[in-house]
Amino acid sequence: MSHKHFSNKECEFYPCKNTDLNCLFCFCPIYHHDDCGGEYSFTAEGIKDCSECLLPHQKDGYEYIMDFIKAKSKK
Repeated sequence: MSHKHFSNKECEFYPCKNTDLNCLFCFCPIYHHDDCGGEYSFTAEGIKDCSECLLPHQKDGYEYIMDFIKAKSKK
């Protein structure tokens, strides 16, 4: 097992998506960025809905998110 990936099979919501799930970013740390690169929409109330996004759960999701955070912190 790597520090970049784990599956919390004890979670009451597991599996929350139909994929080889990486639970490390259960709540996406780049959620508040509109340019996050993930698949999202907005609800009628204007709330960002990322329920269809698999970006943080994919194989390279860890690297993508860490690179995104690093790039944003340099601005």
